[in-house]
Amino acid sequence: MSRVPAVPEAEAGVLGRLVYRLARRRFGLVPEPFAIARHHRGLFWAGLLSELAYEKASTALPAPVREIAVYRVATVVGCSWCVDFGTMLQRLEGLDVDRLRRIADFGTDPLFTPQERLAIRYADAMTATPTTVTDELFAELERAFDRAGVLELTQSIAMENLRARANHALGIVDQGFDAACAVRYASGQ
Repeated sequence: MSRVPAVPEAEAGVLGRLVYRLARRRFGLVPEPFAIARHHRGLFWAGLLSELAYEKASTALPAPVREIAVYRVATVVGCSWCVDFGTMLQRLEGLDVDRLRRIADFGTDPLFTPQERLAIRYADAMTATPTTVTDELFAELERAFDRAGVLELTQSIAMENLRARANHALGIVDQGFDAACAVRYASGQ
């Protein structure tokens, strides 16, 4: 159970109830982070608009590259909600979710492309504390993805770090979006 209770739909206000319904229609459930954020209406709307704008703007990278990097962050941070939700999103986008179980072996597993391996290495370097991004890694990223792609990948990884760390701190755990989410975490959890 999360450390902050979700705002029930009956108490979410007219616009909040509308967002809850739209989320339920799109995802099958109201994502718990949305319902918890509803306690602070300004942050609720800022987060929602930011996520929607980011989703529309993310066009520079192939979806599998972006999504595998985001997923890797969720496993490294240990956010079971993000792993659950991310698995569902990848399945809905038609991506191969079976390979997510093998993400710990991304460096040698043939299911991961060279671009995906590079994105995962960058996700690991950005998520490490302190970060371990090198000039060499960044140059390799620019050669593979161009500047717009590197910026999109950087933003994707940074946003997932924010979401995963916030969810973890708030005690938000997997919600049952996808049964395929039972994977090994990067830290072996």
